[in-house]
Amino acid sequence: MINQAMPNGETENARVLAIAPMRRRSSMGKRMDLKDRFFGKGTPKLGEPPVANNRLAKPPAFAILFSDVPDINPDALAHILRDYHTDFAGVTAEFVREGANTLGLIGWGRHVVKVVVFNTAMPTEAVVNCVQPAHYDPQLKQEAYQHKAHALLFYAGYETDSLEQHVALAATAAGLTHFGGLVVLNELGHSSMPALALLPHEEDNRDTIGSLRKFPIPLLYAGFVKIELDGEPGVWMRTYGCEALQLPNLAIHADAHNQGGATFSLFANILAHLREKGKSFQPGDTIALGEGMYLHVRVRTQDEWFLESEGTMLVLERTTEAEATT
Repeated sequence: MINQAMPNGETENARVLAIAPMRRRSSMGKRMDLKDRFFGKGTPKLGEPPVANNRLAKPPAFAILFSDVPDINPDALAHILRDYHTDFAGVTAEFVREGANTLGLIGWGRHVVKVVVFNTAMPTEAVVNCVQPAHYDPQLKQEAYQHKAHALLFYAGYETDSLEQHVALAATAAGLTHFGGLVVLNELGHSSMPALALLPHEEDNRDTIGSLRKFPIPLLYAGFVKIELDGEPGVWMRTYGCEALQLPNLAIHADAHNQGGATFSLFANILAHLREKGKSFQPGDTIALGEGMYLHVRVRTQDEWFLESEGTMLVLERTTEAEATT
C-alpha cells in the first residue's frame, strides 16, 4: 500500500507556525500557507484556496511514473485541466519545492488532490507488482521500469463516493501526463495503464470524466491478476483493491490463460452490478449468468493463502443448474 511518506521526514501531523499576517504575502508566506493547507490546516471556504481533508482514514492513491524529472508549471497544469473537462472550470494548481522534492495541491469543486513529486525512481517492487500483470505495449513497460521520477497522488477532498474519488485521481493524472508521464499505477490494486490512455479521445464525445466513470473497475480503480501455482493445473485469477470501493474482491480458478479476457469481463460486470445495486453476494449464494451458466459463491480456504485480501474475498466456482437449484 502507498504510504503517505513526505519529504524531509514530514508527517500529516507536522505543524507549521505562521508569523503575524502581512498585507502582501512574501513567496515564503505563500509557501507556508500552501504547506499548511496541504496538511489539512485551515477551514475550506467557497472561492478560497483548497484545504486538504485530513479526516480521510484510507484515501485512495495513485502514482504516475515520469520519463525524466518533471518541470510542472502550475498555471499550465490548471489550463490543461480546464481544457480536459468543464468540471475543472474553477481548478487551482499550486506547487512548491520541499527539499529535493515538490508538494502540490490541486482543487476544484468538492475535490482536492495532494501531489508529492519525487525526483527519484519509485521502489522497484512496487513498480513490478503493478506493471507486470498489466496488458499493454512491452516497450512502454520497459520505459516504465527505466523511469527517472515519480509522483504520488492522494485523494484529499470532500466527495464521499469512492468511485468519484478514483475518477478525480485519474483526471489529475491525465493532467500530469503532459509533463512526461508514462504510466499510472494503483499500488493497492496491483494495476497500471498507459498515461496516454487517460487523455481525451474522440469516442469520449467531449465527456472525458464520463468516460473515466465507465472504466471497468479492475482496469485501474482495482486490479486483475493471474496466479500460477507449482504443481496445480490451471490458473487462478483474482482482483486486488476492490475494498477501496466498498466492494468484495473476486477470485476464480480457470483452466488456462486464454480465459483471462472472459474472466476480466465477468469480474468487471459483477463489480459494476454490485456497485449499482449497493449490495454484495454472500457465501452460499448462486449467481445465474444466463445460458445455463451458474457460479457458486464461497469464502477462501486456509490453504488458499494466495487469495488473502484486506477486504472481503469471494471465490466463485462453476456449478450446474441441477446443483444450483437443489
